[in-house]
Amino acid sequence: MKALVTGAGGFVGANLVRHLMATGHEPTAMVRPGSVPWRLRELDGEVAIRATDLRDPAAVHRSVLDTRPDVVLHLAAQGAYSWQQDFDAMLAVNVRATEALLLGARQVGARLVNAGSSSEYGRQDHAPSESEPVEPNSHYAVTKVAATQLCRLAAATYGQYAVTLRLYSIYGPWEEPGRLMPTLVEHALAGRFPRLVGPETARDFVWVHDACAAFLDAAIVDLNDPGSVFNVASGTQTSLRSLVELARDLFKVEAEPAWGTMEPRSWDTTVWVGRPDPAAAALGWHASTPLDEGLRRLAQWLQAHPELASRYAPEPDRIGAS
Repeated sequence: MKALVTGAGGFVGANLVRHLMATGHEPTAMVRPGSVPWRLRELDGEVAIRATDLRDPAAVHRSVLDTRPDVVLHLAAQGAYSWQQDFDAMLAVNVRATEALLLGARQVGARLVNAGSSSEYGRQDHAPSESEPVEPNSHYAVTKVAATQLCRLAAATYGQYAVTLRLYSIYGPWEEPGRLMPTLVEHALAGRFPRLVGPETARDFVWVHDACAAFLDAAIVDLNDPGSVFNVASGTQTSLRSLVELARDLFKVEAEPAWGTMEPRSWDTTVWVGRPDPAAAALGWHASTPLDEGLRRLAQWLQAHPELASRYAPEPDRIGAS
């Protein structure tokens, strides 16, 4: 299967490129114009690279026509990190580029799998269903809802296969330095904890290789609704307190966590969990990697890549949660 992966230089995208290669598929990595992203440098010469400015809909459309993939795996996003505040960039990448990809996919007969976000639901006091109304509470979340709705519209109007996977808290190798999981593991390996927000802050964690499997499953399955939306979630909520205690046990950390030494973000909440049942029923997918195993694997990966030590090494001012 030929796959065009947008956002291939990012955390999940770089893992997905490797997953596709390992399972016998032919990915083309769509990246920003310029040098090869650091997450893909070790694959230089092994994977096709397509430099495309996602802010240019004509260029995005042309990339699909030129590569003629069997599936477009759309992982590129703007605004997912707190320092990405440019709303025009969010509209360009999250909305206009999605529409350009949908148009190109229709013209070459390709499927499209869109990476949605659990943030589309907004604050909830329960595990939301994919069918219930969304209540986005950020500009980023609003644009992700728009992308999902464009996929739904294409499916309803043209019968186009345009499935959305709403990702919960994905973690693992190649994650952005400074985010919670690599920061926690690097500090724990050094015998301490990073700065932390409140202990009841909650997340639904999914190992990145499990998330990659969900994209592949969604790319090949036949669905009654070609515009389906699925949560990519474990179905288990983990508080930051529980996560820290797990890291303490795994890595034999004797230091005490300093709760509240990091300011909470606007999206921090004590309830954040997804319903995985629809994805299990329709895609045959579930998050199969236990959290303790994922933390062990992440530690092993960090230790096996000393060339990345300068990126991931714990520092006093490094952010301690994500």
